[in-house]
Amino acid sequence: MEEVKIGVYVCWCGTNIAKMVDVEEVAKEIGKYPNVVIARDYKYMCSDPGQELIINDIKKLGLNRVVVSACSPRIHELTFRKALEKAGLNPYLFEMANIREQDSWVHTDRVEATRKAKDLVRAALHKVLFHEPLSERTVEINPATLVIGGGIAGMSAALEIAGAGKKVYLVEKMESLGGMMARLDLTFPGLESARDNLQLTVARVMKDPNIEVYTNTVIRDIFGYVGNFECIISPNFKEDISLQFGNVVVATGLKTFDPSVIPEYKYGQLPDIYTSHEFEGMLTSGRIVRKDGRPPENVAIIHCVGSRNRNYHEYCSRVCCMTALKYANQLRSALPEANIFEIYADMRAMGKGCEELYSLSSRRKIMFLMFDQQGPLPVIRKAGSRDKCDYLITLQEKLSGQDIEVPADMVILMVGTEAREDAKEVAHQVGISMCGNAFFIEKHPKLDPVATTTNGVYIVGSCQGPKDIPDSISQARAAAARILGTIAQGSVTVEVTTANVNEELCCGCQTCIKVCPYTAISFKEEEKVSFVNEILCKGCGTCGSACPTGAITCRHFTDRQLINQIEGLMRMDVEPELKEV
Repeated sequence: MEEVKIGVYVCWCGTNIAKMVDVEEVAKEIGKYPNVVIARDYKYMCSDPGQELIINDIKKLGLNRVVVSACSPRIHELTFRKALEKAGLNPYLFEMANIREQDSWVHTDRVEATRKAKDLVRAALHKVLFHEPLSERTVEINPATLVIGGGIAGMSAALEIAGAGKKVYLVEKMESLGGMMARLDLTFPGLESARDNLQLTVARVMKDPNIEVYTNTVIRDIFGYVGNFECIISPNFKEDISLQFGNVVVATGLKTFDPSVIPEYKYGQLPDIYTSHEFEGMLTSGRIVRKDGRPPENVAIIHCVGSRNRNYHEYCSRVCCMTALKYANQLRSALPEANIFEIYADMRAMGKGCEELYSLSSRRKIMFLMFDQQGPLPVIRKAGSRDKCDYLITLQEKLSGQDIEVPADMVILMVGTEAREDAKEVAHQVGISMCGNAFFIEKHPKLDPVATTTNGVYIVGSCQGPKDIPDSISQARAAAARILGTIAQGSVTVEVTTANVNEELCCGCQTCIKVCPYTAISFKEEEKVSFVNEILCKGCGTCGSACPTGAITCRHFTDRQLINQIEGLMRMDVEPELKEV
């Protein structure tokens, strides 16, 4: 038996950890524990010099276990696993303790935070004693790709992949391609024709021999795993077709908020109150007129309708402010004598050229009035017979602190955006998660913004959250690059910390099948036991915790490992069972 030799590394993370945790004291105390050969603290463990410390110690001191106490494993666990691999050590003989998000960032008492850091590192130390080497698995990649959604994001991804000579199946639920962009007149901030740009993109897609387009088509089912997916689609909602592919791009977009639920705005109750998308149609037709055919003399544009409000949606819909400025400029050009009012909560002019459009708009005799989005909303009511307008909008103007009335003959409601009604169905089909607002969740918001926790499934565009056209296209191209990279490799590494069923203990209750979020478990009818597809399994542990007989073991998170980790966390005076491996 080989003696266990553990290296422990405590990260300062600049001041992120060191400000609240005495990292030197943590390393000093942990260094006294049995089997700990070296315990170091370093300012940035994830940096190249920090990784080199680990690599050199493994080689010089013969380390066969490593514990790094730093940030969340979601951020840098893979970084340190690769460092172990580079040093010739199995990457799964590693454990990470989170003393940043779970300690220094959530505490104000330095003494207690330091004590907690010691507990967390000691828990990791106890667990890593029982880690076992795991071997990576790879699967071959089918070079075809399925793109779900024919908006600008979906088409951009399809064109990038097809441009590399790879097959793409583009499936769109509606009768034509274009998505939300097809409803736009001009784009911001340059006020360019959305229709012209979109038509060029659609034409490229339709002409590309590597793109097979299915419009008016629904997806019945998707099954398989990265590299080897299959789905059943129904073109025109009636002829079933089977498609095989290696990766999936989800680009299903979003929908607009229905403002009729906001009583202050009287949408659907009074004429000449339009949503922003209804007004787009008016701009496309070239006629800006009221219901009676007369041009408006007073136009009010109300921002944040359904967005950034705790009663509706608390998030920002991203594009509304700039679209409202676009409208104001189009109105000023079409109706030079009209009074134009921008009634806004905050002006969010993010993006290249957007602040410049805001400045330009402020010089075109457009009145900007601010209200508190969390306070009383502006209220629209019919004007009296003596008023020279159709409506009066009452609001508490935030900058002046006064209650004012704004005249209007036409009101444009800048409606927010929200997830589509079928988002949950799509998420279930492709095996991905949704946030509280029903947008799809990426693997990591900073380090992996287009991938998901399901290997081979990528999310792009506004199905992930509200975003503008350039951001949607950028995401689409990023996902396409990731997919082309895996296709070029020919194979991809899949998760190995998966679940395993002990058939002798399995009672056949199928509880694990019901709770598995990745549909990775099936039932063997003849043997009456459950079976885990280890390619589909993500090692989340849900099945193991739900199994009533303890028949399911999760690799890398065995009962023995977890119990020992708990003992270490509770500072129990228990000598670790394993001193040799």
